[in-house]
Amino acid sequence: MSGAQPQSRRGLARRLTVQAVYQWLINQTAPSALLRQFHEQDAGLGRADPAYFEELLNGVVDQASELTVALVPHLDRPIAQLDPVEHAILLLGAYELAHKPEVPWKVVVNESVNLAKTFGSEDGFKFVNGVLDRLAHQLRPVETGG
Repeated sequence: MSGAQPQSRRGLARRLTVQAVYQWLINQTAPSALLRQFHEQDAGLGRADPAYFEELLNGVVDQASELTVALVPHLDRPIAQLDPVEHAILLLGAYELAHKPEVPWKVVVNESVNLAKTFGSEDGFKFVNGVLDRLAHQLRPVETGG
C-alpha cells in the first residue's frame, strides 16, 4: 500500500486554480475563457470540486489587487520579481485566508506549501510558507493565537 494519500476534491480544485491563475498572470486570459478551457479539456476537473475551483479562480482574479496589497508587506522583494508560480500560489492562499474562514488557516498554509513543492522552485515552498504564515497571523489573529 502506498504512503501517499489521495488528494481531496478541494485539494485538486486548488491545484487547478494555481494552474489557471498562472495562465491568467502570464497571458491575462479572462477567467471565463480559463473556466471554459478547463471544462472542455476536463484537466482533472471531474475528480476535483468544480464549484470550488470556479469560486477560487473568480475570487482570486476579482480580488487580485486587494490580495496583492495584503501580501506586499510580507514579501522580501517587489511583487513584480516573484516567480509566477509562487505568485499564483500566494494569491490563492491569500484569497482563502481572507475569504474562506471556514477553511482552517493551517490547511490553507499547508495546501499552499504542497502546491509550491509540486510546482515551484526548489526552495520556493519555504518562501510561500513564511509569507502566508505572517499573513494568517495578520488576517486571523484569533485563530492563529497571534
